[in-house]
Amino acid sequence: MTWHTGFRTEPPSYRPVAVVDIGSNSVRLVVYDGLRRSPSPVFNEKILCGLGKGVAITGKLNEAAIVRALAALRRFRALAKQIGCKEVFAVATAAAREASNGEDFVDKAEKALGAGISVLTGKEEARFAALGVIAGIPDADGVAGDLGGGSLELIDIKDGKLNDGVTLPLGPLRLMDMSGNDMDRARGIVDEYFSKTDILSHLQGRSFYAVGGAWRNLARMHMAHAHYPLHVLHQYTMTRSQAAGISELVAGLSAAALKDVKDVSKSRSETLPYGAMVLERLLHHSKAQDVVCSVYGVREGYLYARLPRKKMRSDALLASCWDFARRYARSPEHELELCDWTDQVFGGKGLSESEEEQRLRYAACLLADIGWRAHPDYRADRSLGMISQAAFVGVDHPGRVFLALTVFYRYEGEVMKDDLTRLLDERAMERAHLLSSIFRLAYILSAAMPGMLPRIGLRLSGSKELVLILPKKLADLMGERVEKRLASLAFEMGRTPRVQIG
Repeated sequence: MTWHTGFRTEPPSYRPVAVVDIGSNSVRLVVYDGLRRSPSPVFNEKILCGLGKGVAITGKLNEAAIVRALAALRRFRALAKQIGCKEVFAVATAAAREASNGEDFVDKAEKALGAGISVLTGKEEARFAALGVIAGIPDADGVAGDLGGGSLELIDIKDGKLNDGVTLPLGPLRLMDMSGNDMDRARGIVDEYFSKTDILSHLQGRSFYAVGGAWRNLARMHMAHAHYPLHVLHQYTMTRSQAAGISELVAGLSAAALKDVKDVSKSRSETLPYGAMVLERLLHHSKAQDVVCSVYGVREGYLYARLPRKKMRSDALLASCWDFARRYARSPEHELELCDWTDQVFGGKGLSESEEEQRLRYAACLLADIGWRAHPDYRADRSLGMISQAAFVGVDHPGRVFLALTVFYRYEGEVMKDDLTRLLDERAMERAHLLSSIFRLAYILSAAMPGMLPRIGLRLSGSKELVLILPKKLADLMGERVEKRLASLAFEMGRTPRVQIG
């Protein structure tokens, strides 16, 4: 019984679901392609209403912000209907739960949206944010922090489990109100709370997982400053010193100065310095090893929590790659056979590999044929772009580039653009070359059709040979191109090629 037993090979169904997130700063609609392990966003819109602005002073939601939020929710209702969403999930966070007129606002909001709204407690908000991080980064080990306009949720995560958590009133909008727009006073408030927050002591030598629009903007700025070759925010990692440096820099800038920065959302220029300051002080009060950006947060965590337990435990990356195979490959069944066929060469008495390397090999197999519809001259570059830029989760940046490079070489690409290879070590580069050579041999034998690879053997012999084993009924498959690719693969492995018939 193989790891993929029971996989469905028909194209994934399109059953869009909507999540509306009513936060202290923004009101957002995200429509996903289904309630699945790795949902892909098909529509995303936010309105920065600033519902939480002034709540710390007046105790009430801003009336002008309420008008804007209700208008946005009416639009979101129409959009969800237009897209065909059968289910609309809606949550409200700090501003709605703390304001004296929050209950009245939620009543009006439900009528505008045409759906019920769950007002999350601080603990629930922290839980869903952490579940979002786990959904997107299954091996996360550290503290997840979700910075909204009104609050900061911190929760310890390890081995897919949630541990201690806390909610702090340190969102940028609240800090601006509490400090009277004085950065020094705001810093003192943050320091006072962090000095009493035990959970920060859990961060020593571990990662801090940053969730929220303000911190995504910081990561994007650092990415641009470092001329980073892969413009994917999810699992973008900054060292402790790098994160502290960019945070300290931005915390010292004015809103006017930030409006001219290309990589900063203009609508966040006022609150971003306060969000940056919170991160800088968090790093000061903790011993976090690094800061990892997560694009998954409360919304994704809310959906993840609704999955059957079996789906929750499935591999996020392999689920996404399998969806790709079902949509784009000539035969998804063939890609599953390719996973099994490459098992003959790796593991056991074959070439050594770690569990993570095996997982990436399977992912590469599932993606190996996604470029076939393109013109032959563009298949390599098309596959490179599709894989490196895909909305995959459950894979770090070196792993993502390894997958892209493997399929790029499978289509005989020569030079990878954008210097992505700087993210890989020598072993990963060698594995990408080797795996792509195995793919080229497999496809020339099977013509990408299922039923053939299970009948063909590929073995490493004790006498330093690479042996291709064909049954007599398939002997006619041998030819010059097969011999050439077998010889090329054997040379790459430092072995002698041999063909065994029967």
